[in-house]
Amino acid sequence: MNFPLYKKEMKGSWKLLVIFAGILAMYICVIVSMFDPELAQAMAQFEELMPQVMAAVGMTNPGDTLASFLSAYLYGMILLVFPMVYTIIRANGLVAKYVEQGSMAQLLSAPVKRQRIVLTQLAALFSGVVLLVAFCTALEYLSAQLMFPGKLDLSQLLSLNGGLLALHLFMAGFCFLCSCIFNESKYALGVSAGVLSVSYLLQMLANMGGRLENLKYATFFTLFNPNGLLEGSGSAWGGIGVLLALALLCSSLSILVFCKKDMPV
Repeated sequence: MNFPLYKKEMKGSWKLLVIFAGILAMYICVIVSMFDPELAQAMAQFEELMPQVMAAVGMTNPGDTLASFLSAYLYGMILLVFPMVYTIIRANGLVAKYVEQGSMAQLLSAPVKRQRIVLTQLAALFSGVVLLVAFCTALEYLSAQLMFPGKLDLSQLLSLNGGLLALHLFMAGFCFLCSCIFNESKYALGVSAGVLSVSYLLQMLANMGGRLENLKYATFFTLFNPNGLLEGSGSAWGGIGVLLALALLCSSLSILVFCKKDMPV
């Protein structure tokens, strides 16, 4: 990597990271506090009133443990959507925006190989994703220990967030690939945001069950199975392996595309 460039990009990421970390912190603390039986009962009544809405965002069957409760109320929407939005924004700013503004051509005029530049940008994107997931993991555990000491199984939490990290690394790799392919931000944003949003919409429809359940085969979100990870299911971990392989594939394609493409001046 080019470390001066990496430091510059990480400085450019910190404001977004703070914003999204703040949003996630608010939701995490509220959801953890809702493990209280009285509040949990209120959520159960809400689920009875709007079963399809709650099912669409994965907020069903909270179980009787804190880990399963968090799995139901955090890992169906909140911890998927907000880091995904961060990834879409940041991936676009690391390559496509530079190309569109003509800054990338100036950067490439320096005696630095293209491969080093694209690896540096990719590392900056992945670092932001890892930091967000690590922050969520630490906050979930600390807030659980403060509010409900000993109720959260650390190994189950690490399993959940290990799977979550694999999902977000794949999405980061895909968004970065779009950023490398297109020379204009609007196309990079449109394709990356469009594909990820439609995939999540399909997952929501599939969660509602019935005839729509088969839509789960049309979205990569199905590969992330929080309940299966809590149970130690082999198929759930197999899905995580596929996500990691896809992340590696997208990253490799990004490097290849960037090193071969013609940069507009």
